[in-house]
Amino acid sequence: MLDIKLIREKTDFVRARLATRGARDEIKIEEILKLDEVRRDALSKVEKLKNERNRVSREIGALMAKKELHAAEAKKLETKELGETIAHVDKQIAEIEVNRDALMLQLPNLPHESIPLGKSAEDNPEVRVHGTKANYDFKPKSHVELCESLKLVDFARAAKLSGSGFLLYTNWGARLERALISFLLDLHITEHGYTEVSPPFMVGEQCMVGVGQFPKFKDQYYGVAEGGRVEELGKLYLIPTAETPVANIHREEILAEKQLPIKYCAYTPCFRGEAGAAGVGTRGMIRVHQFDKVELIKIVKPENSYDELEKMVANAEKVLQLLGLHYRVILLCTGDMGFGSAKTYDIEVWAPGQGSYLEVSSCSNCEDFQARRMNLRFKTETGENKFPHILNGSGTALARLFVALIETHQQADGSVLIPEPLQPYLKTEKISA
Repeated sequence: MLDIKLIREKTDFVRARLATRGARDEIKIEEILKLDEVRRDALSKVEKLKNERNRVSREIGALMAKKELHAAEAKKLETKELGETIAHVDKQIAEIEVNRDALMLQLPNLPHESIPLGKSAEDNPEVRVHGTKANYDFKPKSHVELCESLKLVDFARAAKLSGSGFLLYTNWGARLERALISFLLDLHITEHGYTEVSPPFMVGEQCMVGVGQFPKFKDQYYGVAEGGRVEELGKLYLIPTAETPVANIHREEILAEKQLPIKYCAYTPCFRGEAGAAGVGTRGMIRVHQFDKVELIKIVKPENSYDELEKMVANAEKVLQLLGLHYRVILLCTGDMGFGSAKTYDIEVWAPGQGSYLEVSSCSNCEDFQARRMNLRFKTETGENKFPHILNGSGTALARLFVALIETHQQADGSVLIPEPLQPYLKTEKISA
């Protein structure tokens, strides 16, 4: 959520930054400011009414002391009427706040000044490239062909179980998926200094609002109901990413400054309904409704957040470097950024069998946008309460990492070589038919 004080004091700046996203969110500013002005007028009015009630209450005490009971009773009636008026205005204020905040929750974050202007992914500049594309003296297979010939994933039976957009890992496929998860967690814990957590896979609506997934994207996620009780649908939601529960761990808390930075990593499955919009029925692992991911979360002091973002990107890149994968880092332009982000880097890995890059990590600095929505603060050494900056990043996502790995390391005989860092987890150097 944006700071209402910033909207009041730098209205043109906020409008201009929102306009760079190209979604016309800036038109909501005028209505927000109107509601805010009405609210502030009402607050001023109710403050005057309360002062008046206090004055009359003091007069009642004086009249009672003088035994002027009739006059005192008249004043008591006056205070009752003032109380009723105050209650009415307080109710109006509460209603105005609900309406204003509902609009505020619809506003995305302001892009950082370093973000290039653009309308879509085609306008995203390439920051750097690591390695080179693999060359083969044979025609590389797609991951679908490899999964079927090596019996890594059973696409047909997954569809029988859950419909299109789901995966059934089998034998070496299941072991490789588990090995990748363990490798990622161990790397970030032992080498990058993150603390592992294992969060719930279902959360309340307040957590979805806290990270900015609700209300804007409410139609894209899975609500659950216990025992088929439809009236309970929406009390809990399957998480679309570990960011949702992990970033909310300290919601509504006031942390001590010395606790920062906090660095969490977590493995969770991720559930996303929006994948169906892009032809999920086609076979493969590129867009699915359920996939695994190791997520990185940082809660940091504002002055350090952009340095911490660069470190987070480097942490995610290290995964691909160790696995011997070619990739590029992209800076998202204003028109392609996520709702809650102020700055985002995407890491795209090369998949030879696809002949294209696949996004496996997105690292974002949300500044204080999410902290405001979840009322997470920290107390400085001088006693001031401030909002920390929250960062999130994929470290990294599967199944696309799985795809890139088996397509990159495939051999002419149809086998797949296992990168050395993964060998201790799989206890093999090669997967073959």
